Amino acid sequence: MIELLDPYSDDDSGKPVPPAPLWRHALWVVGTAAVGVFLGWTSSLFRIGPEEYGLPSALPGALWPYLAAWAATGLMVAAALRAAATRAPVYAAGRIAILLTALGTRLSLGWRPEAPVLGAMVAAALAAAGVWCALALRPGSRPAGSGSGSGVSGGAAGGQDRATGA
Repeated sequence: MIELLDPYSDDDSGKPVPPAPLWRHALWVVGTAAVGVFLGWTSSLFRIGPEEYGLPSALPGALWPYLAAWAATGLMVAAALRAAATRAPVYAAGRIAILLTALGTRLSLGWRPEAPVLGAMVAAALAAAGVWCALALRPGSRPAGSGSGSGVSGGAAGGQDRATGA
């Protein structure tokens, strides 16, 4: 449990995701979205902060439309982050997907926004995931040996040392 919360662990930030069958990536996406929705739902069962200005608990009424909206959003966010992680190292892709999904679920269950506001919240979560992916995939962000062709070994000489030719 401590390893999950350790910000200095490099279990999910040092390398791109290794090649794996599609079902494994899909399982990761579904699991990440489910954990995010579950954390948002469970945190909405109690009030955070005092009555005057705290984050309210879940209001009475139908939960399922909001849970379904954030489950779909969580799937899209997790899929985008996982797709980017297969091409380049993405720092904390799982934690970001869970955080965005749980935060949206929690806020939606606490305030029950109308459809336009809910759509704006979904768009903000997708935009945040897109920015996170774009930062990871930008040309200067990859390490030298990650296959970008600009590393020290390899290049135009075909892996030979230019000074010795060996």
